[in-house]
Amino acid sequence: VAMALLAAWLLASSLRFMLVKVGEPMSAACVFQGEEDTRNLYKEGDVVIGGLFPVHYSPRSFKPSYQKKPDCFWNFLSFSARALRWTQTMAFAIEEINQRRDLLPRLKLGYHIRDSCDDIPVSLRSSLLLVTFRQNSGFCWANSKLIRYFHWTWVGVIGVESDYARFAIQLFLEESSKYGACAAYVHFYPVLLSKESIADLMQTIRGSTAKVILNFSGESELQTILTECRRQNMTHIQWIASEAWATAKSLWGEFQGLLTGTLGFAIRKAEIPGLQGFLTRGLLVRAHQSPFFAELWEETFNCKLNVSLNRHVHSDAALSRRPCAEEEEAPEAVRSDYSDVSQLRVSYNVYKAVYLVAQALHDMSGCTRGAGPFENGTCATRKGEPICCFDCLPCTEGEINSLDCRRCSVETWPNEAQDHCVPKTTEFLSYHGSMGIVLCTCSLFGLFVTMAIFGVFVAYRTTPVVRGNNMELSFLLLIFLSVCFLSGLTFIGEPTDWLCRIRYTTFGISFSLCISCILAKTVVVLMAFRATLPDSRVMRWFGPAQQRASVFLCTCIQIVICLIWLTTRPPLAVRNTRHHSSRIILECVVGSDVGFWSVLGYIGLLACLCFLLAFLARKLPDNFNEAKFITFSMLIFFAVWITFIPVYISTSGQYMVAVHIFAILASAFGILLCIFAPKCYIVLLKPEKNTKKQMMLKK
Repeated sequence: VAMALLAAWLLASSLRFMLVKVGEPMSAACVFQGEEDTRNLYKEGDVVIGGLFPVHYSPRSFKPSYQKKPDCFWNFLSFSARALRWTQTMAFAIEEINQRRDLLPRLKLGYHIRDSCDDIPVSLRSSLLLVTFRQNSGFCWANSKLIRYFHWTWVGVIGVESDYARFAIQLFLEESSKYGACAAYVHFYPVLLSKESIADLMQTIRGSTAKVILNFSGESELQTILTECRRQNMTHIQWIASEAWATAKSLWGEFQGLLTGTLGFAIRKAEIPGLQGFLTRGLLVRAHQSPFFAELWEETFNCKLNVSLNRHVHSDAALSRRPCAEEEEAPEAVRSDYSDVSQLRVSYNVYKAVYLVAQALHDMSGCTRGAGPFENGTCATRKGEPICCFDCLPCTEGEINSLDCRRCSVETWPNEAQDHCVPKTTEFLSYHGSMGIVLCTCSLFGLFVTMAIFGVFVAYRTTPVVRGNNMELSFLLLIFLSVCFLSGLTFIGEPTDWLCRIRYTTFGISFSLCISCILAKTVVVLMAFRATLPDSRVMRWFGPAQQRASVFLCTCIQIVICLIWLTTRPPLAVRNTRHHSSRIILECVVGSDVGFWSVLGYIGLLACLCFLLAFLARKLPDNFNEAKFITFSMLIFFAVWITFIPVYISTSGQYMVAVHIFAILASAFGILLCIFAPKCYIVLLKPEKNTKKQMMLKK
């Protein structure tokens, strides 16, 4: 019923969409760019009035797949002879107006009636009208009076999730509060009632002490609710019906036991002289011409017509019907909802709506320029072609403006005009971008500084500062730090599978070599002070050969981790289309998360051992001790990589790569400066301290 009331409202309001002010240019002809549905009723006229009626409806709720256009799901729908009567009431009113001489004498009205299937998306697609309407306020006010009359002060209020129910409930709550009535609960349920939503509604009703329930919904939604109430034996409810289902015979016939004692208000009934004859006249001829009337005939006489129309069979029972004996069946002798004119309520609203449009057109035709209702006294005018045309709704992101808003492929994106798809721009950390140039410069600068320090150490290799701080491990550490700075360059440029595998393994192995060298240097510091004790032979067991062996042994473990990673699920280059819809991000994925975090974890383990030993040796005497510098370098290393983890996880694309390079450079610079800057300072700027005597002083 609510859909029919909407149709009547559309009829009354459609006039404003068919008018244009005099002197305004007409837009180009408005053409429907889709498949035309033949299941409609049409009659030509100078002015064609549109109508939407739920000729079919769903007796049970179902969820749309959202993978197809809005359409009537014929296999799930039932035929409504009552709604077909509403369509013919509209047609009757238009025929009646066309025969009058005092109303629109120079115009002929036509109609175009479509089936809404009692579904909002289908209605919008059929009408091309996006409307928001406020209706039935008189019934919300009347219901509040009813509550007051029976002294009900504790009422449950439920309604379907729609503008119809929301506005009606809002007015009801405002009015009923004036009489001391309170809402025990207000519950909105979806149009498509799932098992979860119906269970939630039943829980709300059962959990309240309210026995009186006011429901704003249509027939199809209430049918599902009443079915569940009957299943749960909820017979104690005093229902108050909204006008949308107060006179629904199908509900009263099926759920009479639950609805006994129900109160409500109905639309005022009236008589329309001549309507019944119009409904039944020539019905068999119309059954051979229209799918709607063919279905009415078959439903009425439980038979199957031998006509070829664009129809949809709804059940196996319909297929097994006997052929219709057309000469024996007289529609006047059969009483049905279609031919029943004793309770004309919605039909009368439709009838009045058509007359309202006709009267408005009549007033428009008699408008005098300069005394019209529009700006500057202008009048509206009507041409011989449709004046109302609608702007196309913009397609969603990633779609181009075509007949059906076609979505571009994952490799393409709409151009600025959104009329065709163009290849997406690709994004990666390039040597030519500003970020890539800065990071590349920093990597090369780190390499240059490392080589410069290496040169200084070579030039001053005979001095006590260089010799006394384990010269061989220092040279190895400088070489490995150079590899660390170079490994950052492998993260720049267009990713390939091999480049992705090289960058991660180079990063993991080079840092393992660096931390292993620092670990060996820390152990040497501890061993050196143990060697000063009487009868100590510690350094004999950790000489230069053992120091080199420890470095490569620790690194071999990292090499094994990398080999397992590369042979199981290696890193590879991918074209990421998820993070940015308009761009393709070329990036390396780690393949195995376990492999990637194992590489980082092993480096962290070596750093923790190094930090622990250096921290224990930081207060050992003599200038020879570099443990405190190693401690500072490890603190910087930890700070960088602990910060790296959350930032790395939360970024994507070239920024994620840049974060990784920054962590490599920051930690490498931290080691380089903390360990080697103090030595270079003494060698180059304080040569007087670069003596064996100064080195042996205790602090």
